[in-house]
Amino acid sequence: MIRMPGKSFSGDRRALTAEEVALRDELVEAVQKLAGEVGERNVQYHAELTAAADYIERSFVSAGLAVRREGYDVRGMRCDNIEAEIPGTGAGIVVIGAHYDSVVGSPGANDNGSGVAALLSLARRFAGQPAEKTLRFVAFPNEEPVHFQTPAMGSMVYAARCQERGDNIVAMVSLETIGYFSQVKGSQVYPVPGLGAIYPRTGNFIAFVGNLSSRSLVRQALASFRTHARFPSEGAAFPAGVPGVGWSDHWAFWQHGYPAIMITDTAPFRYPHYHARSDTPDKLDYDSMARLVSGLEPMIADLAR
Repeated sequence: MIRMPGKSFSGDRRALTAEEVALRDELVEAVQKLAGEVGERNVQYHAELTAAADYIERSFVSAGLAVRREGYDVRGMRCDNIEAEIPGTGAGIVVIGAHYDSVVGSPGANDNGSGVAALLSLARRFAGQPAEKTLRFVAFPNEEPVHFQTPAMGSMVYAARCQERGDNIVAMVSLETIGYFSQVKGSQVYPVPGLGAIYPRTGNFIAFVGNLSSRSLVRQALASFRTHARFPSEGAAFPAGVPGVGWSDHWAFWQHGYPAIMITDTAPFRYPHYHARSDTPDKLDYDSMARLVSGLEPMIADLAR
């Protein structure tokens, strides 16, 4: 559950490489577009939700990716899952996902403009590079309340359709709030007493989280990340009932029998602007995001082998 392969990076933060600077600029642009220009986006703000979906689709298309936009109805309004697929040369599918809606009352820069920005940048870097396994980059609506863990959740709709088709999804990775990091001691809290004695109390790391059924995927992904990335990381496979463990789109894939994990900055256990009107683009640490996403790229390549 908690013993993970490899060691978390603990060295000094180096300057960004030229490639990471370009990546950082992409991340800034995407978060600014979603949380700065579009703003709050959900079924209550349906025009903005659609504008975000259109932006994501255009981004995939401009990267040269084939896009499938699958709609479904929520209270008479169309909502769309947006998928860009890179067919593999062998069997198996790896899904990289992020939700593009924001909670009511928030522009959602970190939750989850940060995850979508990473999704788009990663998709660009894999475009035109087929691996053994098929790669799918998918953006979901309606992850936030009131639709969270209901049939109207975009990832629930998507996972159900995958199951109906018999899609062989061997791994799903949910990118969820990955933009806030702190070097202040005591900035990290935990949902269960005692975890602070096991895990760091400084919120400068990225967390790999899964349920017990997905523990092998947690270990595989974290081991790869620690091999390639110069970024602090922690991992755990906990019972799904532990607060926070199932709080994103990976939960929907568990309901359909697929192994799935969440990669997160731990959101409400660290981020002071979680689900608030103050969750704006200026609150994010884009240098850290660039280092993180740079490390996620070879990890995803490993999963796709």
